Amino acid sequence: MSTTNESPLKKVCIICAKGTIEDVYATLVMANGAVMEGMEAKVFFTFFGLDAITKKQMKRIKTATVGNPAMRAPGGLPFPTILGMIPGVEAGVSAMMKSQMYKLDIPPVDEFLEMITAGGGEIYACKLAMDMFKLEKEDLHEEVKGVLTIGDFYGKCGGDNTQIIFT
Repeated sequence: MSTTNESPLKKVCIICAKGTIEDVYATLVMANGAVMEGMEAKVFFTFFGLDAITKKQMKRIKTATVGNPAMRAPGGLPFPTILGMIPGVEAGVSAMMKSQMYKLDIPPVDEFLEMITAGGGEIYACKLAMDMFKLEKEDLHEEVKGVLTIGDFYGKCGGDNTQIIFT
């Protein structure tokens, strides 16, 4: 029998670098779960993850149908990657995913961002990615607290009992 003196997790810092439904929602669910459990949560969106917090793109995120080995067709059969290249398949799969999420009462991205910040979480955008994609702070959802370098974000993640999660 072993005993540990580990303290409970108090802070999570989540980095979202991909803009697919599955990656964005994994980030949002984890951040929201953290604030609901009373943890401090900070979320950093970089590269294509910025689509989740960009006003023009946040309602247009899609499911990755090509190169996704976990993709399954209805009934659980493997979804051949080549089918994802057919025009309209990605849009159809994405619509199906959004429909399933709606049936489960999973909020859209903008509502999730509001829930996270209402619970005390903080949302940040990556300065490097913002510069690369020629975005301005005004292009981002209102819940985004600021635009930071990764070093600045890591500075906010310090302290004991902190977990950094990369999605």
